[in-house]
This record gives sequence, C-alpha cells and structure tokens, in this order.
Amino acid sequence: MKQLQQELSRHAPVFTVLLAIGFCHFLNDLIQSLIPAIYPLLKASFRLSFGQVGLITLTYQMTASLLQPAVGFYTDRRPQPYSLPVGMGSTLAGLVMLSAARNYHVVLLAAALVGAGSSVFHPESSRVARMASGGQHGLAQSLFAVGGNFGGAMGPLLAALIVLPHGQQSLAWFSVVALTGIIGLGFIGGWYRRNLPAAKAALHKFAAARQTGLPPRTVAVSIAILLVLTFSKFFYLASLNSYYTFYLISKFHVSVHNALIHLFVFLGAAAAGTILGGPIGDRTGRKIVIWISILGVLPFSLLLPYANLFWTGVLTVIIGLVLASAFSVIIVYAQELLPGRVGMISGLFYGFAFGMGGVGAAVLGKLADKTSIGFVYHVCAFLPAIGLLAGFLPSLGKPEVEVEELGDAMALS
Repeated sequence: MKQLQQELSRHAPVFTVLLAIGFCHFLNDLIQSLIPAIYPLLKASFRLSFGQVGLITLTYQMTASLLQPAVGFYTDRRPQPYSLPVGMGSTLAGLVMLSAARNYHVVLLAAALVGAGSSVFHPESSRVARMASGGQHGLAQSLFAVGGNFGGAMGPLLAALIVLPHGQQSLAWFSVVALTGIIGLGFIGGWYRRNLPAAKAALHKFAAARQTGLPPRTVAVSIAILLVLTFSKFFYLASLNSYYTFYLISKFHVSVHNALIHLFVFLGAAAAGTILGGPIGDRTGRKIVIWISILGVLPFSLLLPYANLFWTGVLTVIIGLVLASAFSVIIVYAQELLPGRVGMISGLFYGFAFGMGGVGAAVLGKLADKTSIGFVYHVCAFLPAIGLLAGFLPSLGKPEVEVEELGDAMALS
C-alpha cells in the first residue's frame, strides 16, 4: 500500500483531471438544481398543482433516465470524447428556454433539454473519472460525485439570492455557468481522446485483475439489489429535493427565502457525505458502506415528521450526510461486478437514479395533492428500511492490482 501511495503521488496530472471533471460536474448539477429550486416561483407564476410540479421533475429526470444507459452502452464500444461539451450545450439551450418560458409546456420542453444534457454528460464523465483514478476507483467516483452534489447544493442558494429577487428571466444569467462548462469539457475531451488507447489497455488489465468469479445469476441478483437500494435512496431524496421547501413553508410558515436556505444546508450535507463514502469503501469494503448508508438513515427519517423546525434542520443534515455516502460506492461496486462495462453501469445507475427521482417527485406530488405534504413525509420515512437487502450482497473484498498496471493507467497525461 505504501508503494502504491508513492506511485500515486508521482502522477499529479491524473488528479488534475479528476478535479477538472468534478468541477464540470459541479457546473452541470448547479444548473440542474435551479429547476427544483424555483418550483415555488413557477408554481405561483403558472398556478401549478403539486402534481404538475412533480411532472416537471419527472420530465427532466426521465429524459436523462431513458437515455443514459443507451449512451453508456454505445460509448463502451465507441467512446465519444467530445460528446461532453455537446451535452452541456443541450443543458445551456434548456436553461435559456426556461428563462423565457411563458407557458407550462415550454417549461416541460426546457426541462427535457436539461435532462438530455445530463444523459450525455454522466456516462462519459464517469468514464473519465475512472480513467484518471490510478486504481483508486472509490476515491475517483467520490471526487466526481461530490462536484455534482456541491453544485446541487449551490442551486437553491443562488436561486434565493438571484432568481427570487430578479424573476424567472434572471435564469439566463446562468448561461455563463454553462459556457464555462462547455469550455472546460472541451479541454477534458481533448485529454480523453489523446489518452484513450493507453486507457483502454490499462482498463482491460484492471478488468482482468478484478474478475469476481461469481456465477452470472449471483451477479444479476446483486445488480438488481443495487438498483432496489438506489430506488429507496432516490425516491426518499425526491421528497426532500422537490418538496422540502413546501414542507417547511406549510408546517412551520417560514418564508421562501428561509426554506431555500434550509434546502441549501441539506444539500451541502449530502455533498459532504458523498466525499466520504468512496474512500471509506476503498479501505473497508463497499458492502458495509452501502448497508450503513441506506439502513442507517431509518431512525432519523422516522423521527423527521415529528420534529420542530430546529430538529428538522438537524435531522435532514444527518440524513443527507449518511444517505449520500452510498451512491458512488454503489456504482464502483457494480463496476467491479461487471468489469469493462464502465459506461453501461454508470449510465444505468445514473439513469435509474434520475428516473426514480422523477417518478418519486411525480408520485409524491399526486399524493400531496390528495392528502397533505406532511403525510408524504410520514410515508417516505419507511423507505430506508429497504437497506436490509444490502445484507444479501456478496462480499467482493479489496482485490489487489499490480503497481506496474496502476502506473500504466496513471501515466496518462
């Protein structure tokens, strides 16, 4: 291990790429998070029901959900380095359209364009993170994912500071964010293209070294369990991402600005949790991290509907911190179950996560219309109990990879 750390330290350009792709993920998810952050504004402007609000989330997340596995499957065979800035271009188009939308249908179309941008961005950028990982796949996925989480956390804060005072049209100002992402992803795409031949050779060595020897049926069942765990995580998160502001306004009569600050704090805690899961999984094994991060939320989710405003803030910080640590670990665990299918696995899980978030938002919105927003949180409180299924996952251990092979991968520059 000491020799491995010495090798890693001599290849700083790899970590430069990891930080760059994480920063672009920050920009991408910042733009995405503006959509749910301005739901109170859109709801008032277009006189929407909770069900219609949920349909906006369903539209942009299902667009990403349906396309991402297909994009990942295709790019596993034919990598497309310069698809990254193209995807951000779609996000830019959706953002500009949303800023100028004058009816609900245009809002839905804009949301779909943002989702299409994410469907291209996530599989290929996740592959870049793995290429630049130097064998520390959990750390690489966490650095990549935490950029997205911090971007998601900044969206509500910037919406409170900029969009609420200046109106829907001020969303166009965030075009600068998207253009910055396009430029950054253009440089990353160039690095990706130059190093693709060496990366393919190195990743084939990793795939051979990390063969699990598990029967195909066990692998299939394990992937299914991981998808169910992803469902529980993102269906529960949909109740917070899409409706937390409404919950706080309804139950505690806080202002929209105050509610958005609470949402920012929750998303910031989730971002912090993301960076912890991957490195811990690299050291202790991924199964235990998955188990604790899903099931460990249950006591706090059960308490949340009964808490006052102060303890609601505390509990959501704990929930975000613990629950967010799971996703990067789930993706790396799945990649180790199916070595060599980085794009397909990334697309499948990111797509499924977006899909479940979208379906959850739509279903919970309808439920809130028929009952109350408080009832939604009573129902969702039991979702983390699904984490018990993690006990059925096989223990993959921490397979060793030769330092020479790691050097081949890390020498990319």
